[in-house]
Amino acid sequence: MKLEGLKVLDLSLFLPGPMLTLALAQHGADVIKLEPPGEGDPTREIGERMGDLSVYFRNVNRGKRSIQLDLKSEYGRKVFWELAKEADVLIEGFRPGVAKRLGIDYAAVAAVNPRVIYCAISAFGQDGPDRDRPAHDLAVQALMGVLSLNLGRDGAPAQPHLAVADALASLWGLSGVLMALLRRETTGVGDYLDVAMAESLMSWTVNITHTAFGRGAPPEPQSERTLGGNAMYRLYETADEGWIVLGGSEPKFARELLSGLGREDLLPLAHLPPGRGQDPLRAFLEETFRTRTKADWVAWFAGRDICFAPVQNLVEGLGEQGLCDRGFITVDDEGYPAFGSPLRFLREAGRRAALAPALDEHRSDIETRGWG
Repeated sequence: MKLEGLKVLDLSLFLPGPMLTLALAQHGADVIKLEPPGEGDPTREIGERMGDLSVYFRNVNRGKRSIQLDLKSEYGRKVFWELAKEADVLIEGFRPGVAKRLGIDYAAVAAVNPRVIYCAISAFGQDGPDRDRPAHDLAVQALMGVLSLNLGRDGAPAQPHLAVADALASLWGLSGVLMALLRRETTGVGDYLDVAMAESLMSWTVNITHTAFGRGAPPEPQSERTLGGNAMYRLYETADEGWIVLGGSEPKFARELLSGLGREDLLPLAHLPPGRGQDPLRAFLEETFRTRTKADWVAWFAGRDICFAPVQNLVEGLGEQGLCDRGFITVDDEGYPAFGSPLRFLREAGRRAALAPALDEHRSDIETRGWG
């Protein structure tokens, strides 16, 4: 496999770091998860369970090995250093300064292993005025102004649907780790990555920062193309209190929709900039979509070249045939549902759904053979 032989030491918890190391494990890396004393990774106890493990933990930590270590103890430090001296990659998600206080910061690890790629993921980065500010995903989204764009129908900020700051930090971290590994091939030395969730999140606001950068004004969601200001890129309620979306504002989609509804006269409005100018078109579509049920509209849109989708719940989404046919949703060796890798290489597939480790499951193996 592409990453076979790569040794990854994972000291992270929750989502950003573990999702990064999951991607590495799915494509051949040997990931050793160092879990803290007590309950280990807190996600072991969050949410519903499948067998002895939570669904959350099971699907974020598949294919990894687990050893529980107290990094403040002499024994814990001894095992850590035996592993760190040979690791290709180390991922940590401590608050800034903690790794240094534990004596396992990049400078210390690189002193004995100059080839290591050391990635630290934190809310606001390892320096700067907010480095010591405690925050998880929701607080980062709020402080960075992104939450203000996620409005409910009452106009108030709504709880976000996904932990996007976590997700983007994980993906930028993965990209950085792979870049650093590639560079190491020519330099022979590793590198240090300081990945901030805040910066990872803000880097993806490029499509909606035009007013903020251009004239110092926050965007108005109701006038933004992708936030509901475009009649062809918007949620609509149906007669049975269901919901559908139009998800493409290209002229060809507007023409197909409005001709099908017998209102080609409204087509010029679809070509206007997002905002109030499209109000009559939005009003027509709102009124029209309330005349039939969601199922009726699914049938009406079938075969038409229009970006459309019904709003489904997560169970319905997981049941989409395409996810199963492509092998993304599968089962593990214990018969539990699992996700495959979204990275689909032509010549080398990712690992099939491996099992997640029990807490401290691989202690004796790691103590005896290290990386093996």
